[in-house]
Amino acid sequence: MAKKIPEIPAASLADIAFMLLIFFLVTTTMDVDSGLERRLPPMPPPDQEDDDTPPIKERNVFVVLVNANNQLLVEGEISRVEDLREKAKEFMANPYNEENLPEKEPKTVDFFGEVEVTKGVISLRNDVGTQYGTYIAVQNELVGAINDLREELAKQKFGKSYDKLDRDQQGAIRDIYPSRISEAEPKKVGGN
Repeated sequence: MAKKIPEIPAASLADIAFMLLIFFLVTTTMDVDSGLERRLPPMPPPDQEDDDTPPIKERNVFVVLVNANNQLLVEGEISRVEDLREKAKEFMANPYNEENLPEKEPKTVDFFGEVEVTKGVISLRNDVGTQYGTYIAVQNELVGAINDLREELAKQKFGKSYDKLDRDQQGAIRDIYPSRISEAEPKKVGGN
């Protein structure tokens, strides 16, 4: 009589496959899309007219234009992304109250008393064809400039990093160096 070949139990194979599936789902990492954190301004009251806002003087606006070739025009001069942070810092700080940099207005700020606060606004406009990487790099440099100014002031006044300050101290520094970045709607300049 011929010897019978033992069968492999197939019932446990489904269990093993299920366990492997769970293992790979749990251990697999997912890429998270990066983005920009922005807080939108509150909606104006319905009875407010568009012409209620006073005009901004030209000296108070730091203009950054990015074309479809990813080239920067900063305050009318061709520039590199690497130089943008220092130019934006100088504009927003206006340490010597120069005539070609933004005006300053006196303001009482907690922890600081009466200080001169900039009226400066950073205006950014991109071309429709601007690459996303360039757009993000420009945004990072502009936000980084304001963050650098806040960090320097925190260390100078409180002797510690801006992140380590309490909420009231951070609020006072934000009052002195507000994040005023205005982004205009992308525009198609020339081309098809």
